[in-house]
Amino acid sequence: MTAMPDAMFTSEPDLLFDAARDGPDGLRTEEMLINMGPQHPSTHGVLRVLLRTDGEMVVEAVPHIGYLHRCAEKIGENLQPYQFIPKTDRMDYLAAMNNNHVFSLAVERLLGVEVPERAAYIRVIMAELNRIASHLVAFGTYGLDMGAFTAVLYAFREREYILDLFEAACGARLTYSYITIGGVTFDLPERFIERLAEFLDYFEPKIDEYDRLLSYNHIFVKRTAGVGVISAEDAIAWGLTGPCLRASGVRWDLRRCLPYEIYDRFEFDIPVGRPGGGGIPRGVVVGDCWNRYFVRMQEMRESVRILRQCIAAIPAGEVRAKVPKNVRLPADEVYFEGENPRGQLGFLVVGDGSPIPWRVKARGPCFCNLSITSHVCRGVLLADVPAIIGSIDIVLGEVDR
Repeated sequence: MTAMPDAMFTSEPDLLFDAARDGPDGLRTEEMLINMGPQHPSTHGVLRVLLRTDGEMVVEAVPHIGYLHRCAEKIGENLQPYQFIPKTDRMDYLAAMNNNHVFSLAVERLLGVEVPERAAYIRVIMAELNRIASHLVAFGTYGLDMGAFTAVLYAFREREYILDLFEAACGARLTYSYITIGGVTFDLPERFIERLAEFLDYFEPKIDEYDRLLSYNHIFVKRTAGVGVISAEDAIAWGLTGPCLRASGVRWDLRRCLPYEIYDRFEFDIPVGRPGGGGIPRGVVVGDCWNRYFVRMQEMRESVRILRQCIAAIPAGEVRAKVPKNVRLPADEVYFEGENPRGQLGFLVVGDGSPIPWRVKARGPCFCNLSITSHVCRGVLLADVPAIIGSIDIVLGEVDR
């Protein structure tokens, strides 16, 4: 495990002081402590960030988590794996299909279960649809963070089409429990593939509309370009994954670099951060807030490419392997990571010969991505803190678990 810098663990009492100092004109300034959250729209959940400021400049920012802790891992050690699937929905509740997918793959590798081919295609369809839905929320809410209200209306309009597809497949719109051990719970309903193709034809041009609306908006670029820059070295050292890592120029995506399920059959690119010029706004720096936002916009295009390939190749057949509900887990362990919308989600599952796991441990991408907050929020303007936290795109249900 990578050692974190000492500043990450600065205790709260050490911050509780007023340091007076002489300014350049002989004026004395005092530092101020500001609580941002835990009830604050720009924290994207019940996150508290303790800010030490000198005027408008942030001297130190320390995130405090745990307000949404629900003992998910301990619950996983008291349930059979198929019973734990609904709990994974509630970790990153904006990417519930992806959570179901990764946990199911971990248990299947422990059991040695082979998933039917049609089920594998359905899983990829659901995972990529949920990636688009998740990035749409990131796009819309980040616009709100930066003072642009219209973006969230567009984003939620398109997301409704995806939720309608999920509802048709499993009856739910937020927490699905659809992808499960051995495959998926139900086969796709009638006309699902046709409706999916219609949605992709409708949605793909909308991404260009989003770019005109927000990505290249002058005010939005001024608020995000060159702000909160994370170098590739820092991103790796702090354990960042997903769009936050790729925005720093690191071309790493588990779907391509360590393919799982059937991702090795599809053609798609890995978007990474780019500097200003050649169609990218001036002032943009690799690893800044704008690139973290824009990588997600590009990933929606790549998900559309994958979904079109799934539509063209999905076979007929069974959708679930025969796995007894009370199957005993072998006395062995498996750790598996998958590429979720916010980064690499991993599950460690340890069996001891009983139907209930001896140990369940989750590696949450949001938790690791959030850890760099204290490092990247030093020496920035107070107004830049929401821009930086919003660009990391965290979900507190998965941070706290």
